[in-house]
Amino acid sequence: MRQLPREKIMYFGDTARTPYGPRPAEEVARFTRQIVEYLIQYRPKMIVVACNTATAVALEDIRSRVAIPVVGVIHPGARAANGRTQTGIVGVIGTDGTIRSGAYEHALKQLSPNIEVISLACPRFVPLVEQGNFRSQETKEVVESSLAPLQNRSIDTLILGCTHYPFLSETIAEAMGNHVALISSADETAREISTILHDRNRLTREGELPVHQFFCSGDPRMFRIIAQQWLGEQIELTPVVWQVPNIV
Repeated sequence: MRQLPREKIMYFGDTARTPYGPRPAEEVARFTRQIVEYLIQYRPKMIVVACNTATAVALEDIRSRVAIPVVGVIHPGARAANGRTQTGIVGVIGTDGTIRSGAYEHALKQLSPNIEVISLACPRFVPLVEQGNFRSQETKEVVESSLAPLQNRSIDTLILGCTHYPFLSETIAEAMGNHVALISSADETAREISTILHDRNRLTREGELPVHQFFCSGDPRMFRIIAQQWLGEQIELTPVVWQVPNIV
């Protein structure tokens, strides 16, 4: 919304089936296809797979199914980390599914074969964010204990390899120390989206500011609370009634 203020965003939160991290890859891929099939009816100019786990297991499949650009969040984050690190030692934290896939390590090694990647699954982070629990003492204790295996390693750059994790960035920074730069894949992806639309001459340059739409598959109440805390404004939220079997 900051990077592209004139572009309309249609955001789908699959709150009924979160978290994706512990789920089998084929299930995550199926869920991602369902979401894209739902969104494509609105004729978007681009699809952003704004989930690291879904990007890791479903990005190429989705690209093969639609005729518009499809962007994931892993390669933008990897490029930013590769450009930032001075020691060549990069940490990656993410869900079980993202870490298990090895997608960040693969992306980083493509950019710099000699880079050292230290990966750590942090499955307790997503539930904290989903509950709107960002800065409590419980959150601080969970973050510190989860990141303990990384604190004595010589990393100077840490990729927040889950789109939930930037909500916890202040606590993560406190746990890791000032010498470790945090890389948000989300921020880097927004920059990549802007570049792609510009290169394809698809940027919206005139007209009134758009009204964004938000959809969720589960209980809208917590989704609305978290979104308003994050965005600082009221949102219009549309609960989605699925027409496909076995959605939950």
